[in-house]
Formats: sequence, C-alpha cells, structure tokens
Amino acid sequence: MKPLRVLTWHVHGNYLLYLSRADVEFYLPVRPGGRDGYGGRGPTFPFPDRVRDVPAEAVRELEFDCVLYQSRRNFEVDRHEILSDRQMRLPRIYLEHDPPRAHPTDTRHWSDDPNGLLVHVTPFNDLMWDDGRTPSRVIEHGVFVPDGVRYTGEIDRGIVVVNHLLRRGRLLGADVFSRARAHIPLDLVGMDAESLGGLGEVRPPDLAAFEARYRFFFNPIRWTSLGLAIIEAMMIGLPIVGLATTELASVVENGVSGHVDTDLDRLIVQMRRLLDDPDEARRLGEGARRTARERFGIDRFARDWERAFADVTGRPASGRDRHRPASALASGGVR
Repeated sequence: MKPLRVLTWHVHGNYLLYLSRADVEFYLPVRPGGRDGYGGRGPTFPFPDRVRDVPAEAVRELEFDCVLYQSRRNFEVDRHEILSDRQMRLPRIYLEHDPPRAHPTDTRHWSDDPNGLLVHVTPFNDLMWDDGRTPSRVIEHGVFVPDGVRYTGEIDRGIVVVNHLLRRGRLLGADVFSRARAHIPLDLVGMDAESLGGLGEVRPPDLAAFEARYRFFFNPIRWTSLGLAIIEAMMIGLPIVGLATTELASVVENGVSGHVDTDLDRLIVQMRRLLDDPDEARRLGEGARRTARERFGIDRFARDWERAFADVTGRPASGRDRHRPASALASGGVR
C-alpha cells in the first residue's frame, strides 16, 4: 500500500522535521519569496525525501489523501487560493500549535469543523481551547537529538532559547528574562537575540550541541505552548528552570528534573544553586532526560500521527502500528 499523501505548509520547521518521521508523504506548497508558510523544504532542516516541494500553482493538479492545516491563514485564506473544490472536501486536520490568545478559557477555535479533526500539541492547550463542534485529540510532542550529543554543563551560565523575545514582550517573558539576568548569568539565543544583548541565532541542527555545554536551561515564557527547545534540552540532559505555567508545570518535577515556580525570586535561588553545584545540575539533568525519553519519544509521536491520518482518511495505519494493542493507542482517541 502506498503511503498517504498529505498537503501541508512549512509553518514550524522543527515540528515539521519531527512530523516527517511518520510514514507519510508530505507535500509543501512553494511560492517565490517563501513567506507565510510557502518556503518549502528550505536549506535549514535535514528533511527526508518523503517531504517534497510543489509549486503552489500546481497544487490543484495533484492527488492528495488529506490536508493538514497549521495556521489560521492556512485555513481561512490559503486553502481558497490554492486548493480545488474537490481538494477542499478532502479529509482534513487542523494542527493547533498554541494556546488561545484572545481569552484563556472562552475562545472558540475558528476551525469549527464537525467533519475535521483538531489536534492539540499539549493537554493544557486542549483544556483551554473551546473546540466547538470539531472532534479533537492530543498528540504530545516527540523529538530526537543528534547522536552522541549529551549534557556536559561546563559553562557556568544558563541558556535561554526564544526567537524575537524583545518584540514578543511580556507574553514570552522579556521582562522575566531581564529581571533574572540582573542576578544570574544568562545567554540568550534565537532570532534577534542581539537586541537584548544575546548571542544571536544558532542554526536548529546545531542547537543541541551548542546548549549541551551550559549548566541549565531557563524558560522565561508566561503563555505559550510547550516549546520544542525545552524538550530537546531535556533529551540531552539539561536541567530545566522555568515558570510553572501552561504545560511546563506537568513536565518538570521539582527536585527531579529541574525547578518550576511562579515566584521568580525562588527560581533565581534555584538557578544560583545549580551554578554552585554542578553535581546537582547533572543529577537533575538526568531526571529531565528520563522524562523526555519516556514522554516525548519520536517513535510514539510518529505512531500517533500515523493513527490520526488513518482515522480521518479511513486508510490503515502504517505497518508498525497495525499490530499494536488497542490499549496502547487509547491516549490518542478522539473526543
């Protein structure tokens, strides 16, 4: 049986890289300039051959089994511009990467599609969104890191990974970062990190090896999804310090894999402790790595997505999933 053919957009490169581990062929529409999700494969990520570019104007002529929307623009604008009427009726999934912005509890998701499927990336996001008539499920993140990259922690500083932190302000914790940096040596990396005195952008394929040398990972973000950068750091063995908000409160266990709190002063105390005690940092980092391997494994992630595509299209899941017991798939069930 041929793999399912899925049309989607390049919205979040790291996520798309991990998603490409599913036994599915992905087609990315491309336009000159590559803006608004039309950049295709691009030069940054090592996508496998099953991820393919297609000119946006040629999309209507191709055969797909499913359309995966990843942004409001995809759903409300792009599909009307590049899909045929027949393709508009194909099985469809909306992948929601973020928690609601307009109101934390009373925001109705715009996909409102009883014939589609809404996938949330964390249980917290699923809790906060009003899904309306759309069936939904949670597929938690799955990541992998380059072979041989492990925590060393010899740099007695913390690392913060946020893109455009200055522009995104309080939502992503620009003020939290600045307050913490007044007491703790912290290096910021990410797009436009220089505007806050940071080091600049580190290419995503190089980030794991770069951050493995730091003593701990600090997450200043108030309100977002669970960042892939956090999970990648955990997977290589960095202890995590961050705000006990959104999904992070369920991921980091105090004294086991790091420290989370809503009191920044208490977090500063814990960061200082990690700087002063490398053995304690290493112990917590091992706890973080165990958690990441158990909860965010890439094989589980790929299986969950294969099941989602199978469920919406009515096509059997991939061979590695067909013979798994139903109990092993229960966590991915539609509500």
